[in-house]
This record gives sequence, structure tokens and C-alpha cells, in this order.
Amino acid sequence: MIKFNNIHLSYDGKKVIEDISFEVKQGEKVVLSGKSGSGKSSLFALALGFVEPGEGEVTFEGVRVDENSVWDIRKKIAYIDQDVSVGDGKIQDLFDFISGLKANVHLDCTKGKVRDLLRYFEFNEDIGDKNIEDLSGGERQRLAIVISVLLERNVFFLDEVTSALDKHLKKKVVDYFMKREDWTFLVISHEPLWLEDPSVKVFDLEEGKWIL
Repeated sequence: MIKFNNIHLSYDGKKVIEDISFEVKQGEKVVLSGKSGSGKSSLFALALGFVEPGEGEVTFEGVRVDENSVWDIRKKIAYIDQDVSVGDGKIQDLFDFISGLKANVHLDCTKGKVRDLLRYFEFNEDIGDKNIEDLSGGERQRLAIVISVLLERNVFFLDEVTSALDKHLKKKVVDYFMKREDWTFLVISHEPLWLEDPSVKVFDLEEGKWIL
């Protein structure tokens, strides 16, 4: 599904990724391992076409990621980054905006679906009346997950999506993703809960190989 082929990437003359190759198949759950600066977030940027490799190529469903394909590819991937960029304004207005877009007419954004998701991720019933900018870091992380699920994509790039959550909520998030067998995800996280499921694979960017 997603292939990184002989990837080399440098920023300002400094090598970030050097000759990395691996494939993530449909339905696989993958944790990216490596110290800070080893290129984990850069792999997401490459696959989403935000940066281009100095050498090598990234393909998604057999199509090379480039300026001609990147917009279609981004529509298929839910990306939740460390900064949790979900805008501002009333939360209910955000849900109404998402459901009102012509491109989302096929999505199930009914009040029941939204309510069930908010309940699972333990939001209060009046959460729709809150302003996004007033949310805590953990609330913003959970809201971003709810939105990504509503968009009905089945490929997820998750960059430290549980870092601001307590242990109870971390487990709920991990369990939610693990139970979706048809979902493919790559996760950057130091949270050991992601490794408890034996189906999870681990790719170490420093070693340039699968270690689990």
C-alpha cells in the first residue's frame, strides 16, 4: 500500500534519512521507532507530498507521490500531527462545516454518529458549545481523532496522538484503532500500549529495518 523506496532526505545539508526502504501493507499497524531527529515525522511529510526526497520515491497504492497525485492521495489519509491543528470557533460549527461540504455528502456525520464518538472518547455532552481554542491539549487530541474517524478514511498517520492523555484515555485510543482490522496506520509514539498487540510491527529508522 505505502512504499518507501531508497529514500534519502536532507535539510540544509544535514542528512535526516539515508537509504530507507520498507513497505506498509493494507491493514498493517506500524510503529515508527527512533530517537528525535531520526526522520519519523519526515516520513509522514514525504508520504503526504509536503517534501520531496533527495533520492528515491514514495508510492501510495502503486502511484508515485508527486505534484500530480498528491491531492488525491491526501484525501485518502487521515493525518493527526503533534500540533493538533483543528482550527478555532465553536466545536459544533466545525462538525456542521464538515458535514456540509459537498465532498463529504457521502459521510455519516449524523448527530447519532457524532454523539457516539464523543461519548466513547469521553467528552461532556455540552462539548459542542465550547470553543476549540479553549480546549486542553488532551481534548484537542481526542477531537482530532473524532474528526478523522468521521471523514471515514482507512489510512492514518498518527504523530504522538496520545501524548497529552492520561493512561485511561491512552488505552481507549489505542484500543479503538487496534479493533479496526481494515484500517492501516503508522504511529509515532513512545507509548508502550501500542506495542501490546502482537500484530503490531515496528520499523526502526536508525537501524533501517524491521525490529518487530
